Amino acid sequence: MSKGTTAAAAAPTLPVWAQYYALTKPRVVQLIVFCALIGMVLAVPGVPSWHEVGVALLACLGIWLVAGAAAAFNCIIEKSIDAKMKRTSWRPTAKGELGDRQTLLFSAALCGLGSVLLYVWVNPLTMWLTFATFIGYAVIYTVILKPLTPQNIVIGGASGAMPPVLGWAAMAGQVGPEALILFLIIFLWTPPHFWALALYRVEDYRKSGLPMLPVTHGSEFTRLMVLLYTFILLAACLLPFIYGMSSWLYLVVALGLSIGFCLHAYGLWRDYSDLLARKTFRFSLIHLSALFAALLIDHYVLP
Repeated sequence: MSKGTTAAAAAPTLPVWAQYYALTKPRVVQLIVFCALIGMVLAVPGVPSWHEVGVALLACLGIWLVAGAAAAFNCIIEKSIDAKMKRTSWRPTAKGELGDRQTLLFSAALCGLGSVLLYVWVNPLTMWLTFATFIGYAVIYTVILKPLTPQNIVIGGASGAMPPVLGWAAMAGQVGPEALILFLIIFLWTPPHFWALALYRVEDYRKSGLPMLPVTHGSEFTRLMVLLYTFILLAACLLPFIYGMSSWLYLVVALGLSIGFCLHAYGLWRDYSDLLARKTFRFSLIHLSALFAALLIDHYVLP
């Protein structure tokens, strides 16, 4: 019996409702909805009306449902891989607690409900963009890219970068350049964020058979890529200020966070340790959350 299987067997069995909830990958979906909400807020000049608040809440719910559906579908496709990895072996699909049919019906129900909600009560553009994101993540990334190329997270990162675009479309009925700037930031943030995780989980990925960059190209090359991406990301994080979306308040926060990310990546490149890789991964989460929070505060404090 493998270590992943042993860990899965030792994990306590969740109540049925909690098993289904776990399929939606709640922490990931919360970040998706948060980024979408930032797009919604920035798309509305000044303080939103009560009608706009209502539309935003419905859009958040619809996006949450479709994102949860994509996560559940991902759990079906990757159940055998998840079972081999300590980080994911506890998932209900990996443990065999929920079957493929149950999970597929759950995913279809969430996707259908979320799509109808977005189409009828938000707007068709948001629904189609959200559905395209579902296909991009659940099919193009999970089924095609992830098992075939070490650049999977770079190409597939486009799906993960869509939330602010969805939020912007929900409120504005179109996709403006501001939304594309937010998309670019998340798109460039995703590789160093994920590769920091892959560095200290490399043996898990090696056992899973997935061609992740640390497995195919080694630790040193991956750490160099993390460092280079953080430099490019720093430049992208300045775009909201340069374009006029934000003021000096955001600029100060963005510079501080991005320089901090670069310093973490530089330390990781010079002298690797699993501990530093974990710290870099955790800092990447702080970086994106605080960056978007700064955009939100800046939007209201210094309009």
